[in-house]
Amino acid sequence: MFAGLAWQRRWVCDDGLIVLRTVQNLLDGNGPVFNAGERVEANTSTLWTYILALAGLLGVRLEWASVFLGLIFAVAGMALGLDGARRLHPSKLIVPAGALVLLALSPFWDFATSGLETGLVTCWLAGTWWLLVRHATEPGKSAWGTVFVLGLGPLVRPEFALVTVLVGIALLIIVKPGWKRALLWMLVAGVLPVGYQIFRMGYYGLITPNTALAKEASKARWERGFFYIADLLDPYLLVIPLLTLVVLAALVLRKMPRATTIVVLVPVIAALGLLFYVTRVGGDYMHGRMLLPSLLLLLLPVLAVPLSKWTALPVLVLGVWAVVSAGWLRAPSAIEHGIGANAITDSRVFWLDTTAKTHPIVAEDAAQVPGYLPELAKAMEGKQGPVVAVSVGHRWVIVPAKDRTVVSSPGALGFPGMLLSYDYKVIDDLGLASPLASHSISIPGWPMGHDKLLSVAWTIADAGRGTPEELSAATGGAVPAEEIAAARRSLERPEIQEMLASVRAPLTGDRFWENLIHSFGRSSLRYDRDPLVAQHGR
Repeated sequence: MFAGLAWQRRWVCDDGLIVLRTVQNLLDGNGPVFNAGERVEANTSTLWTYILALAGLLGVRLEWASVFLGLIFAVAGMALGLDGARRLHPSKLIVPAGALVLLALSPFWDFATSGLETGLVTCWLAGTWWLLVRHATEPGKSAWGTVFVLGLGPLVRPEFALVTVLVGIALLIIVKPGWKRALLWMLVAGVLPVGYQIFRMGYYGLITPNTALAKEASKARWERGFFYIADLLDPYLLVIPLLTLVVLAALVLRKMPRATTIVVLVPVIAALGLLFYVTRVGGDYMHGRMLLPSLLLLLLPVLAVPLSKWTALPVLVLGVWAVVSAGWLRAPSAIEHGIGANAITDSRVFWLDTTAKTHPIVAEDAAQVPGYLPELAKAMEGKQGPVVAVSVGHRWVIVPAKDRTVVSSPGALGFPGMLLSYDYKVIDDLGLASPLASHSISIPGWPMGHDKLLSVAWTIADAGRGTPEELSAATGGAVPAEEIAAARRSLERPEIQEMLASVRAPLTGDRFWENLIHSFGRSSLRYDRDPLVAQHGR
């Protein structure tokens, strides 16, 4: 049922297409970067990037690879979670309980095939829990494979290091390997994430993916985070199934052996930890997406429960709610086909409305989105040599470029990145693929994940050819010469020059070492988005 529901809602969002341009550059030999010649980590999930690259090596079109693999991982996660819950109640007739919540919430269907890593997230979270349950219920099983899978957590998403640590501690308590073997387990679990972290710091020059800078993932936005939780709880009356599941948990989990109690508590503690983090950073602009891992973890111990006279009524309540939720309950932004309060949107409905497609999968489905590629092509007609294209006041302006064509895409980045020539440097004012924008100071009160908007004067000053007056004239005066001149002065600041060198200078051994040792300080670099202010060192 879950596979059918997710397939009926198949799509690939623009953020999913951002992932795919990096994958294509990797396949083309340019490295895991969004733009060749500029080392920017525009993808949050390292493992998802390389899994898609493997599919690309087999000749599968990347958009469809992301759909099918996302669906397979999501359904596998559901199966592993159900089997883990079944193992807690051997020799009993069981029925799905928490699984009804997964079936009834449209965000679970939507993000299974969105091109993002959500399906992989579902599979890894449920799979690690399944492995832990197996060790608790079948003592004597070898744990080396489990330890390796645990270590993949930070590569699925960086914040899943918390889940890796918690499940790892539980595994040590259950198996009791002794301190020598425990140290070996830590080595096996840590070899990939630690190795990749060293690579990240040396290759990209940062301690986190560039997306963490673009979205200020360490900044506290508690009020917005609580609103984000309410945006998921309220439309689906989610309090009803959650309270019902608490009752079921009290009925079926109260008398369990110590090892089983641990495997029940660990996903709950991990869920609360991730929920704390997501709330603190302000959630996301995509309805429900960042809360799905926490919700899944909370549901794992009660995905399936024994059927008895005591559990029959709560399961019936869940069933009735599930039918109502799946059939009729939707987020306000899905009904309005747009961005709702606090700029949280039902991303799938918004993208369907934007592309006018029932199942937008390939990048070409967005080729005619107003304000982007058709208008850009018209603005570039007759222009000789490389150019810099920026959007000002809902129109494209074109100025001569120093060496290569640069397109600063307003808002959407994925489909322009996939459809424009890979010789072009495609960036965004929001900072996902632009190091200049990602290090700028965010704008108070703007939507989560979209609260950076670098002045286009920076892009013109950085890549444009000519004096500020000549470049301003090429824009028809849309970008003032004094703003371009201020941006050039800002670009000459030593700390900004060093940051740009970290991503643009040839990757020699010395450059890797410089990136590595200065990655912490470089990650904290911020300056004002307005070059008239930034030129004074602020």
